Amino acid sequence: MKTTPQADLMTVTVKIMAREYAVQCAPAEHEALVASAEFLNERMSAIKKRGRALGAEKIAVMAALNLARELLTLRGDASVVVPDGQAIERLKQFSRDIDTTLSDVD
Repeated sequence: MKTTPQADLMTVTVKIMAREYAVQCAPAEHEALVASAEFLNERMSAIKKRGRALGAEKIAVMAALNLARELLTLRGDASVVVPDGQAIERLKQFSRDIDTTLSDVD
């Protein structure tokens, strides 16, 4: 990761679950930081609304776990992606069809 000299950083205040946090970032990262904070705030607020009385730390951990799982799923990590039985069966059938077609050509 490229480091930014301290002088080139700006301080951005973001609000997550009614608390304000001052975060430093490069000016080019400002919009991404604000969007990320808003997204996290929405996720944490949703967890707070549907759960019982949970502390902010526990809500943050639950949100982080949910987001990490989503990221791993998007990356196709085998440890979190549930195999699609129908898709696997279709691929097997395609393979059999290809083998049959190729053996008919020989």
